[in-house]
Amino acid sequence: MQCHYKYGATEADSLKCIEQLTNFNIFLKAKNYTEAYPTWQHLVSTSPCCWEGLYTNAQNMFQAMISAETDSVKKEHLIDTLIYSYEVRNQAFPERFSKGYCLGFKAYNILQYRQNLLKKDIGKMEELLNMFTESVELEKEKSQPAIWDKYFQLAEKITKAKKDTSYVIEAYGRATDYLDISINNALVEYEKQVVVLDSLNELYTSHKIDTDYLVNLCKKPAADTARQMKLVLNYRKTLAKIEKAVAPYASCEVLEELYSQKLESIKNDISAVNKVVVTMAKGGCLTSPVFKQALLIQHQSKPSRTSAYWMGVLSLNTYATNEDKSEVDKAITYMQEAVRLSETNEQKADANFILATAYQTKGAFSEARNAAYAALKADPSMGKAYILIGDMYRTSGGRCSDGIPYDYNWAAADKYSKAAAVDPSCAATANARRSSLVFPKKEELFRRGMSSGQSYHVGCWIQENTTVR
Repeated sequence: MQCHYKYGATEADSLKCIEQLTNFNIFLKAKNYTEAYPTWQHLVSTSPCCWEGLYTNAQNMFQAMISAETDSVKKEHLIDTLIYSYEVRNQAFPERFSKGYCLGFKAYNILQYRQNLLKKDIGKMEELLNMFTESVELEKEKSQPAIWDKYFQLAEKITKAKKDTSYVIEAYGRATDYLDISINNALVEYEKQVVVLDSLNELYTSHKIDTDYLVNLCKKPAADTARQMKLVLNYRKTLAKIEKAVAPYASCEVLEELYSQKLESIKNDISAVNKVVVTMAKGGCLTSPVFKQALLIQHQSKPSRTSAYWMGVLSLNTYATNEDKSEVDKAITYMQEAVRLSETNEQKADANFILATAYQTKGAFSEARNAAYAALKADPSMGKAYILIGDMYRTSGGRCSDGIPYDYNWAAADKYSKAAAVDPSCAATANARRSSLVFPKKEELFRRGMSSGQSYHVGCWIQENTTVR
């Protein structure tokens, strides 16, 4: 389709189009779809390029009409028209409605409204699955949560019908790979707008702009942050639903068997190798030789934040098995790389925390604390980072023997209390650690002229101001 004109070939046609557009908008706002539909048909047939809103509003309009229609013949016609609308919109506005997007929603509506026909024909189901697959491979991280949801539902149906787990696992591999990128991209955009809002707030607090101007300037970034966070939540909800559904099919044994057969043939396709790594990592298959092989291929070919992160985790796991201290040094190097390549605060917090753990394992407490504070800078509610610092303080007896015995536990208690305050999910652990601490005896305090509640500075490597207990 080529649109040689926007509203019409003649002035009369253009006037008629604008009149119909006005009527369509009036009916649409009133949700009077019975009247809106004929004007929609006229506009799509005579002036398909007149307005994007003809298509952005079509899904809701047709869903309502299909749901309300009692005549089966008319209902089927409406379904056909809804599906057809995705072909037209791609031709009329290809930059706004990409081929992958339209293909995905065609498949979505076929699965939504043609399930009875699909149940009778496994071949048709596989054709539809191929349509979904083409859509998500075209759209990749831009694929909508609704498409992922329906795509995985269909893959699961075919897996059950054919008793072949490869369908659901391949769909899961695509979902985990691309959805992680979707979440990351949305978080990057969210954090950009947060920076804008923070800078505006600084201008306001320094009296450089007044309240009315602040409210006006904040409208767009505030709306953008809300939209991006909603997108993050929708993607995460979809991914969590898929991960729950795939659990019965994707044990490490099944994944290992499936990917061990495929890895040699896909080793030059880094996108495919990435899917193996992410799928096995999310499945907890970190000790699998297949996971290690795929991860090594991935990192050597195209190092990324993800590959560096998992290489670091793998090195720490290897150290836990054989106590080879060189593996801890490798973990530190990999995690430093993961920190450098992290884009979002969530990624920075996670990578810095594992880096802190690696330093702690090595006995480099000062470096571990720095990394833990870097994690807290990215995520102030990360209670486990405070617990890690508290754990290092409580085990400092061998390093800090010149002060009052157990004075370092006062500093540890502060960190455990802070962990419980900022992160309810780890409060039980933090409070239990705090309750188990041994403090200096009262006789020791009395001999030194000290009393409970007094300020005290813990020396050694800790260098913290705390309170006598």
